[in-house]
Amino acid sequence: MSDAGAGPWVIVGLGNPGPAYAGHRHNIGYLVADELVRRIGAPFKAHRASRAEFADGRLATGGPRLVVVRPRCYMNEIGGPTKAVLKFFGATPDRLVAIHDELDIPFDTMRVKFAGGDNGHNGLRSLRSSLGTGDFFRVRVGVGRPPGRQDPADFLLSNYSSTERKELPFQVDRAADAVETLLTLGLAETQQRFNS
Repeated sequence: MSDAGAGPWVIVGLGNPGPAYAGHRHNIGYLVADELVRRIGAPFKAHRASRAEFADGRLATGGPRLVVVRPRCYMNEIGGPTKAVLKFFGATPDRLVAIHDELDIPFDTMRVKFAGGDNGHNGLRSLRSSLGTGDFFRVRVGVGRPPGRQDPADFLLSNYSSTERKELPFQVDRAADAVETLLTLGLAETQQRFNS
């Protein structure tokens, strides 16, 4: 993927701010963003022009520049801060990677794709509305369907099970690997490796 004069990659982890939401399935995007920030070795700092915090760096010497964003607002408002960060860094939506939970994919699997609808996901709906397009990359991290007749919203806003929590670090690590592969080797190679 050519990086010449295209601005940095902007990686946004979708989630809800605050300790009350930290362990929820809906916050997998935040967990992966935290892992990417650990890998680039740059701390999050407040972005004055939006309700977001970001870290700016490279995953490896000579690697692509990326800005990892964690919006500090609720999921259904995530589009505005993301748009402000894209504008600030001179990046276009086709340089955006959104990391989010996905009910329609089993836990411990993921799919990487470019463009599409929001599939009822409030964060994606907010992004598409604010950006005026759905043409951005998505790392869709599976959380699976709720058991029995549990409401999907309640399921997403609940903590992972004890069994899932044991596997969660591996899932987060794999999603961060998928982002790295996407930025360095492109979509087709990433899908081949990670679309389980």
